[in-house]
Amino acid sequence: MKRPAYGLVVGVAVLMGVVALVVSHAVGVRLRDPDGFLGPAWVRLPAMVLGAFLLDVVPRSLWRSRRSWRNVLREANGLVREHWTRERIMLVVIGLTSFYVTYVSYRNLKNYLPRLFPDMQDPMLHSLDRWLMFGHEPATLLHAVFGETWAAHVFAFIYLLYLPLAPISLVVWLVWSRNVSYGYWYATANCLTWTFGTISYYAIPTMGPAFWYPWLYRGLDVTGVTKLQDGLWNSRQDVRFPLNPFSDSIQSVAGFASLHVGLTLTIALVAHYTVRHRALRTLGWVYCFLTLISTMYFGWHYIADDIGGAVIALLSVYLGGIASGQKFDRYGRASHPTTSTADVPVDEEEEEEEEGRGPGSPAQVGQTT
Repeated sequence: MKRPAYGLVVGVAVLMGVVALVVSHAVGVRLRDPDGFLGPAWVRLPAMVLGAFLLDVVPRSLWRSRRSWRNVLREANGLVREHWTRERIMLVVIGLTSFYVTYVSYRNLKNYLPRLFPDMQDPMLHSLDRWLMFGHEPATLLHAVFGETWAAHVFAFIYLLYLPLAPISLVVWLVWSRNVSYGYWYATANCLTWTFGTISYYAIPTMGPAFWYPWLYRGLDVTGVTKLQDGLWNSRQDVRFPLNPFSDSIQSVAGFASLHVGLTLTIALVAHYTVRHRALRTLGWVYCFLTLISTMYFGWHYIADDIGGAVIALLSVYLGGIASGQKFDRYGRASHPTTSTADVPVDEEEEEEEEGRGPGSPAQVGQTT
């Protein structure tokens, strides 16, 4: 007996879509497709996959053909048959569709927060910050350590890199993961991160210290982050106090929990288990740590927000791994896939495979990835 590795990611997307439709009807605001990196999601995601396809096929075809233009097309056809199998195409379609539905639902549910929760819980989390820092402001301490000039631009670059990284990382795992189940693992964990993040927004509605205590951040150099915060604040005010009934502004301010930390830690964890190159794994961990620092440096999040984001990442990666056929040891330190396709063995077959007797045993799966 087998189950699909994509069962959870599809279920999450459907659930998020239904909830977004219900809440949209309840508040009387239509669903919107938010713009982002390279335009609307329905445009940028297929565009990135096309770019990844060309980046995968064209250079390797030229290399294999040894610069003989006669052989380029033949090598390209061979690469397409070799890598772009039915399983790969199914992974890309299911992964992108699930992400699209989940992300658009997430953005719309986030947009409704001011209408449903006019009272914020920022003072509570701010008091917790000061208690954890023995009466000091985390942002003030970080500004004293790193300064407020060149460091602001460095951390702004780190923080803003997240915007294209969120969809690009998905495309990378869908297109180039050496094992199809790894693609389903990251796609599931990615969608779960947005879903748990939405739940956390509704559980403890906050705006974040930069919006609630803006005077703490006035000494920073003007950066792309400063302009982004100004834009988000204006969009939130458009939603709360609509002067233009035809405005398409979408509210995107929410503090608890930090999905910057949640998603970057998800990337670091899945890369830790699935990426062979040590340098790339290390880069993932370093970027995650720098992102965490930047969230507090610019006042996007409280300490509790970052802790919440880390919990979301751990839960999303674990559930995504189990759903996609990964196996962890008792300490969560190692993983091996029980499948290399979209089919995950369960019940009697899974027990046989764990003992190395079945056709999809971990040893054999490892040889095919």
